[in-house]
Amino acid sequence: MTDEDLIAAARGAATKAYAPYSGFPVGAALRFADGTVVTGANIENASYGLALCAETVAVAKAMAGGIRGGLEAVAVTGPGADPITPCGRCRQVLNELAALGDTDPEVLCVGPDEVRRMRLSALLPAAFGPASLG
Repeated sequence: MTDEDLIAAARGAATKAYAPYSGFPVGAALRFADGTVVTGANIENASYGLALCAETVAVAKAMAGGIRGGLEAVAVTGPGADPITPCGRCRQVLNELAALGDTDPEVLCVGPDEVRRMRLSALLPAAFGPASLG
């Protein structure tokens, strides 16, 4: 799967978002070394703090499916003029999954006309992860 295909998967996931409060549908797609792609969309809740971000939904789906390593790339897309980056919580959630396979995935932050590429370690330097527990 190419990066363009991964971005298309994230955009497709965004169409399934439940975002009645913010009107900000976000989609995420995770690509693993074995070729598996897992997508997620944000799911809002009237109790705002209970909302789930697209990246967190995708990670939960991957983990529930038994995927524990090999995270190579993440694409995140949403509305707006600028490329969207994962929030702090999602960076931490992605870091946990990446640490299980000792990878530093490329994160494709997608906007309507631009894709910013950076490593997860650049988005979350000096991350707290499983190795931090001893």
